[in-house]
Amino acid sequence: MSVSGRPMSEGKLIARQGEGAPKFVDPRVTLDGQLRARVQLQSLQTLWFNTGTLCNLSCKNCYIESNPSNDRLSYLTRQDVVGYLAEIRALSLPVGDIGFTGGEPFMNPEFVAMLRDCLEAGHRALVLTNAMRPMLQHGDELRELRARHGGRLTIRVSVDHFRRDLHQSERGRGSWRPMLRGLKWLSDHDFRVHIAGRTAWGQTEAELRHGYRALFEAEKVRVDADDPAQLTLFPEMDENADVPEITTACWGILGVDPDDMMCASSRMVVRRRGAVNPAVVSCTLLPYDPRFELGATLAESLGEVILNHGHCARFCVLGGGSCSG
Repeated sequence: MSVSGRPMSEGKLIARQGEGAPKFVDPRVTLDGQLRARVQLQSLQTLWFNTGTLCNLSCKNCYIESNPSNDRLSYLTRQDVVGYLAEIRALSLPVGDIGFTGGEPFMNPEFVAMLRDCLEAGHRALVLTNAMRPMLQHGDELRELRARHGGRLTIRVSVDHFRRDLHQSERGRGSWRPMLRGLKWLSDHDFRVHIAGRTAWGQTEAELRHGYRALFEAEKVRVDADDPAQLTLFPEMDENADVPEITTACWGILGVDPDDMMCASSRMVVRRRGAVNPAVVSCTLLPYDPRFELGATLAESLGEVILNHGHCARFCVLGGGSCSG
């Protein structure tokens, strides 16, 4: 770390930062001079592909800022995915799960082919979607994949709240009924369906699960609201909220195992707008921050991740979140 181009010792750095200085700056130490926590990749079990940030919705609090005009992450191509599948085989990496996120994955014109390639390579696949029109346009292809690959394909639908008004307060007016139509279609056609909810409204987990259970029963959707895998309730990721920096001492104080962090077992592939090649980043939450870009290949990404971002604290360490569920 250097300030104004001159290397500084940790002690001088802390003195220079002073009161009111920003957190999550120095990769080695926190603002108060403690050693910053790191997470070593234990084994690459889950590989995520961000298919691109374009989306059919403009959600109020989308952590990745997806919308109909955001192409900061361009569409991945089928050939990109094929290349990483080949690297998994060449390195004998223990990747069992492939996750697809966006944007809305079904807007990528090559997405279904990517999904098919991953399933045919023997991986389990998890697709994050809003289950609206882009997904339903691929209904016949999805039914074929379900028939061929059964329980290895999971579709996770974003249902921010069990109440229509609160769901639409996040996703926009008119977003409830199309989501519900897609969710019911998946359930009626025997897909393995999971739900992603949010904890933004101050309710207890028991209250939220009770509300979702009533919704699923009323709509005849085959999801067990009491199963944390089938209904995952994600903590909020307010960029402006003040959160503590995570130090090496925090693991013992909080009773949290660093091996349980998302970056101990997963990576994500993105293609930045204008880039010649894709890049591998530490996790699904930090696609834009260059500090978390680990290289162009999986082999280059198999090291440690420094927890030098608010999302590391807010979502993973303190929130207990994991995109893989």
